[in-house]
Amino acid sequence: MPTKSATSTVRRLRREGAAPPLPTREVILDTAERLFAVRGVDGVAVRDLAREMHLTAPSLYNHFPSKQALYDAVLERGLHPIANVLGRAWHPGALRPDRMRATLDGLTAHLAEHPHLARLLQRALLEETGTVQTLFARWMGPVYREGLALIRETADAAGWDADEVPHLALGLFGMVFAYFTNTAALQRVVTPSGDPLSARALAVQRRFLEKAVYRLLGPQPRPATRPKAGRDGSYRYSRTIRRRETHHGRDAGQDHR
Repeated sequence: MPTKSATSTVRRLRREGAAPPLPTREVILDTAERLFAVRGVDGVAVRDLAREMHLTAPSLYNHFPSKQALYDAVLERGLHPIANVLGRAWHPGALRPDRMRATLDGLTAHLAEHPHLARLLQRALLEETGTVQTLFARWMGPVYREGLALIRETADAAGWDADEVPHLALGLFGMVFAYFTNTAALQRVVTPSGDPLSARALAVQRRFLEKAVYRLLGPQPRPATRPKAGRDGSYRYSRTIRRRETHHGRDAGQDHR
């Protein structure tokens, strides 16, 4: 992955005491993505970014005219490819396993290549600064719309109600991004002796996503009587379904004995 390699080269030369080459645009974006993810946009000054790369603030302005422009570029690099992946995956009707696999491959590879992006997006969702919200909405809006279009008809074939689709979209977003948002916690608690971004760990995550998404969006048999929402939003099942559930419960109890 070229961006990681470029950043690693700068750090290695710094450890060895050699003067690192002037940072490329990708190295600047890598550094900004990492610092914005850890401290938030308001917690990072241009001089902090410049110091991290052994630059002066004026020299950084040669690449980006302002911190806002740099943040915009970080979001563009991070979110534009995701919108493209979702756009290519869109197909009306029931879930197609081949398209689902290609979509998950693309999302997993992109988030692994930019391991701080998921945390940066989580911070952006919580930011209250008007400028940050405007920039984030401009880049996140297309991603949300592409994702919603991708699953709307698929969700209907999978038995989801129309008013549940936005909740389903949010849940799928969480499943894909949360792994990368919480890599530090995963390393401390789940895989203390391993790297959550190793090829083996990512393969497990990728396999989990495929199973989980298929169970959420794969074709489901339509029940003879669908549950109806009550006034409080909860579902009340018909007597037919209650009798069926009671019957299955009784059978399960007999099998257990």
